[in-house]
Amino acid sequence: MRALFLSLALILCAPLAHAQTSDPCGATDHACEIDGGEYFIALPDRDVPKGAVVFLHGWGGQGAGIMNNASLRDNVLNRGYAFVAPNGTPRSNGNGRSWSFHPDLPIARDDIGFLADVMADLPSRHGVPAEHILLGGFSAGGFMTSYLACATPDAASAYVPVSGGFWRPHPQGCAGPVRLFHTHGWADTVVPLEGRLLRNGTLAQGDIFHGMDLWRQANGCTEMAADRTSTEGTFWLRGWDRCAPGSALEFALFPGGHSIPRGWTDMVLDWYEALPSPK
Repeated sequence: MRALFLSLALILCAPLAHAQTSDPCGATDHACEIDGGEYFIALPDRDVPKGAVVFLHGWGGQGAGIMNNASLRDNVLNRGYAFVAPNGTPRSNGNGRSWSFHPDLPIARDDIGFLADVMADLPSRHGVPAEHILLGGFSAGGFMTSYLACATPDAASAYVPVSGGFWRPHPQGCAGPVRLFHTHGWADTVVPLEGRLLRNGTLAQGDIFHGMDLWRQANGCTEMAADRTSTEGTFWLRGWDRCAPGSALEFALFPGGHSIPRGWTDMVLDWYEALPSPK
């Protein structure tokens, strides 16, 4: 009888013990909280993730929306990487969230510091290899990715912005070499390749081609013209090889508009996995 009571006690206490030792954060209804904000995470079906793709939402979006993008999320997970979707700060005059990156606008939060903290939380909390964390984002998330890469090039292993670069006035220069793959739609009218004016001309998006020149300078590339041009499915690719050791620079155009194009995940992860391992 005593053995029976002991067995029942162990069974009843087991769920409580598990709840006290496990970390349930990550689902779209339960964000992982850190100082300054929160993020969502989905882990691949393997003991140790190959790395992580931290992907930033656009203007007016939120991390839960990115996490619910099943195609983007599942493509990353199927490659063996964790998928991470941080939250920007709430917009003061509207719904949704955005990022603080524009040098001439008020800073709602030190988002460069916040995102560095997100990436620092992934190895200890979720077992993600610290040397294989990619940072990317769409639209405003792409702008945030570009500014962070420019200011702190070593914060992530590589940067993969989509449909977002810099704003005018363009940065005078970036802190150092990066490994960066920029993707943009040829027919994008929200963030055109040449940029556009907003708020009655008081704000101006930057020129994507000028941004690529800034990256070539940061990477110490010896030539302005690309060393490689190719096509991959619907993508038109340009790459620069004669640059600083450890750096990498790729540019892809696709015939669509303001969107994350089909095939983007495999394209950038194929590029990333072909790079030499970061030191």
